[in-house]
Amino acid sequence: METKEMICILCPLGCKMQVKEKTNQPGELSVRGQQCKLGVDYAYDEYANPTRTVTSTVVIQKAPLPRLPVKTSKPIPKDLVFQALDEIARVEVIGPVKIGDILIKDLLGTGSDLIATRSL
Repeated sequence: METKEMICILCPLGCKMQVKEKTNQPGELSVRGQQCKLGVDYAYDEYANPTRTVTSTVVIQKAPLPRLPVKTSKPIPKDLVFQALDEIARVEVIGPVKIGDILIKDLLGTGSDLIATRSL
């Protein structure tokens, strides 16, 4: 099996890890380079189902600024990030908007909402 290099982002150490699926135990990973248990958990999650929190901006009308910062309420599958950004680019809202307001419910069927990260 191929060894994947990854950097853990769960704590400030930023451990550079080598992750490889065990040949005699499918689904089990060999993880090297981590300095804490968080690294092993991160490696399993990232190897099996990589996800990302998406941050962006949308157009806002009747507000002191022309763009409203937004993010997904929880991480979405990595392979849907560009599709999500296309969907977000079509959003226009009218102020006022409060931090935490949901702009898109269940973005792309991921269970993650698009929320405002600033009040305008």
